[in-house]
Amino acid sequence: MTQDNSSQNDSAGQNGGGDLFNTAAGWVLFAAGLGLGLSILSGKFFHGDKPQRPEKLGYVIEGVVEESGSGPAEMTMAEALNKMPAAEQIAAGEKIFQKCSSCHTINAGGANGIGPNLHGVMGEPIGKGRGYAFSADLSSKGGNWDWDTMNAWLKSPKAFASGTKMSFAGLSKIEDRAAVAAYLNAQGSNLPLPAAPAAGAAPEGDASAAPADGASTTDAAAPAATETPAQ
Repeated sequence: MTQDNSSQNDSAGQNGGGDLFNTAAGWVLFAAGLGLGLSILSGKFFHGDKPQRPEKLGYVIEGVVEESGSGPAEMTMAEALNKMPAAEQIAAGEKIFQKCSSCHTINAGGANGIGPNLHGVMGEPIGKGRGYAFSADLSSKGGNWDWDTMNAWLKSPKAFASGTKMSFAGLSKIEDRAAVAAYLNAQGSNLPLPAAPAAGAAPEGDASAAPADGASTTDAAAPAATETPAQ
């Protein structure tokens, strides 16, 4: 009798402990499920999972204006060409042009290489002559190599003529483009420099403008193009 009662008591104690554990685990799972459900519900109601800027702000701070640009406007080609003495700009352009010398010659009567010889290129028709097979996109552009077209070409040949054979990425700084154009112009072209914009006047960037009063033809014959304006 004593052994039987002891065995029954042990069994009851084990069952009671198991029931208590199961009950506690059930409440924990219930609480976790309830928390998850409330989180999802509140996220849907308040759009917490997809934060959005309201179309109209609730509070406007007077005097604060949103910036529409990412920085100061780039100077015009005319401004860049008149930024330094012609001799200094030509020298700077000659140095930058060294990047192009692997594909282009610039001496009078120089042979074409990967790109055409560039002697006297400023003022000539775009993508024509020189005994060079220009791409169809470039040769169909029309017009001549002036300050504005050379500026656009040197900035991004692919943007200027998408089918160009030239792989050069372009010069991002307008000062570099002006210097290269000035150097090319001094190599057998001598186009007059565009007049510098008057102080306080809106920049016009007119590449066809005549040189300012007092400017010599030699001084005006600075800019010319860098990378192959003929591919």
